[in-house]
Amino acid sequence: MRATVLMLVLLASSAAAQRINPSLPAAQRPASALPTRVDTSTTSYTISGIPVIHRAGAANLVVINLYLLGGVRNATPETAGVEPMYLAVSEQGTARYPKDALRRAMARSGSAIALDANDDWTLFGIRTTTEELDSVWTIFTDRLMHPRLEPVEIDFVRNQMLSALRQLNESPDALLARVTDSVVFRGHPYALAPAGSEASVSAITRESLLQWKQQALVKSRFLLVVVGNVPRAKLERMVTASLGQLPQGAYAWTMPDTLPTRPSSLTVVPRTLPTNYVNGIFRGPRANEPDAAALRVASAVLSGQLFSEIRSRNNLTYTAAADFRDQALISGKLFVTTTLPDSALKLMRDQIRLLQDVNIPTRALAPLIQQFLTEFFLDNETSTAQADFLARAQLYDGDWRAADRFMADLRDVTGEDVRRVARRYLRNIQWVYVGDPARITRRLAESF
Repeated sequence: MRATVLMLVLLASSAAAQRINPSLPAAQRPASALPTRVDTSTTSYTISGIPVIHRAGAANLVVINLYLLGGVRNATPETAGVEPMYLAVSEQGTARYPKDALRRAMARSGSAIALDANDDWTLFGIRTTTEELDSVWTIFTDRLMHPRLEPVEIDFVRNQMLSALRQLNESPDALLARVTDSVVFRGHPYALAPAGSEASVSAITRESLLQWKQQALVKSRFLLVVVGNVPRAKLERMVTASLGQLPQGAYAWTMPDTLPTRPSSLTVVPRTLPTNYVNGIFRGPRANEPDAAALRVASAVLSGQLFSEIRSRNNLTYTAAADFRDQALISGKLFVTTTLPDSALKLMRDQIRLLQDVNIPTRALAPLIQQFLTEFFLDNETSTAQADFLARAQLYDGDWRAADRFMADLRDVTGEDVRRVARRYLRNIQWVYVGDPARITRRLAESF
């Protein structure tokens, strides 16, 4: 049995290592666990009450990410989607830049302003060059602080958002993801979609957006991460004259509540499809807890085993995986699309039990972890990835320097750690199924 697991780990390491996402920082370690390297290019300071993490860059590319902290934890079922709508409508014109002028200015600069809403924050950011930074920063801050919010433009953006939400029902993958979060995180803020629902988006008015601006656009919700060759003195001038003029507010970032333990369950969404889609979510620790690194490795090992058994050996699917979901509250996802869901679920259950029962020799984990570290350096070469990595370290571990411990934490994971977290977290799985109800057995799903 041990030989079998060892073989699976070695065979799976190439594919599975890529599924350990390097953007999430390491678990907390004692003060004696020193970083394996010291980052001398990054500093942190405060400008006008706004925390800033600043990593120098040699090239002329500049990435600036403003994280509006809290994400869906700041929303209710009635207000979900207000934040991304406000930022999206700001592209339709500001006090200084009418819509056409704004778009011409951005096109001339060859720059982009990014918008991404997720469970833990909404990102509003700049992708530009040092030469264009001044002009793009002016547009960026004017969009954030002084959008026109004209009713006709609000209606335009609302219709775009509603169209995107309605299309979710047309895509099995999107439908599966939406239903999964609503089931697994019921009673938890993560059950809300960052983009809102059809009901909440339909109800958003100009008054709703102005109220959000007055109440939620405060400096205490900001984390600013800069990656690029921008002198600190220049950055201080830019921020002080713009974002620094906003009210401070009283927001305080905290880690989210954990999920309660619930027995395994199955939610079925009947659909007539060429194949059937299955998601199984297992709850994990908070991202700053010691089990985080071990669960990351365990998920990668299991992902390789599922791929090997369900796809390669039994030819039941074109994809099967165990993904580590990167959030402040960690969870894991077991996924398969197949015409024979019962057969795939039995193989999943066997591989989970194998991981729970067998102590993998720690040395067998080394190739997987080492390959991941190679992927880690490659994935973090981009300025955008570096900014996200630093932000996660700051928010999840309370210090951007925790990013330097990430590699050491992974290398410290033992075979016994993997077995322990598999026993603790790979259970009480909440299943969501989109497909033919006659093809799946409820008792089987509830046996996990």
